[in-house]
Amino acid sequence: MKLELNIPTDLSEIKLLQYQKFLEIAKNNPEGEFLQQKMVQLFCGIDLKDVAQIKYRTVEEITTKIILMFSKEHKFINRFKIGTVEFGFIPNLEEITLDEYVDITTYINDFDNMHKAMAVLFRPIKSKIGKMYEIEPYKNTATYCDIMKHAPLDATLGAIVFFYNLANELIQSSLNYLENHKAEMNLVNSHSLANGGDGIQAIMLSLKEMSETLRQSVELNFLPL
Repeated sequence: MKLELNIPTDLSEIKLLQYQKFLEIAKNNPEGEFLQQKMVQLFCGIDLKDVAQIKYRTVEEITTKIILMFSKEHKFINRFKIGTVEFGFIPNLEEITLDEYVDITTYINDFDNMHKAMAVLFRPIKSKIGKMYEIEPYKNTATYCDIMKHAPLDATLGAIVFFYNLANELIQSSLNYLENHKAEMNLVNSHSLANGGDGIQAIMLSLKEMSETLRQSVELNFLPL
């Protein structure tokens, strides 16, 4: 019987859950033929025993095409469908609640829990007018986290990059503000800190470390294979 392969041509054809499974395997098998076989198995949706029957040259071609998909720019996608339900990204991240912010930042650095972060960032669209839309109010990650395992990978990676970029902009804005008002801030700190104003330096150092962590997180999350 001839083996039929459904080779993805775009990250929208790969589910978040498939990528999570692949990353888990890649942790213990960073390279080699086994990782290539698992890539074909997971992303093409066939049994591992069937992968072993494919010509090595064909496996190489398939894995190369998949890797190239990850090397492209991850564009922001604000809406997608899972089944018949359309999900929309939080319309205004600058107005998110404390609960939303805490849950996003808790889960977005760990791809094992990325479906939980996605359950905060994307929720069902209640109504829409043109390009404008309203999503369901946030309850908790448990409401849609299992459904979000089936989110398209292109929307997932695009949302992560978008969130990190916005967070980094806010950090840089805070750094610029503190730098421009260092004298005033140190004067305030001098009344409450025995070290005569080291507090502002500590805050600035912490923000710089957060900025570097964001940059590294994006790079590490998207070194696919």
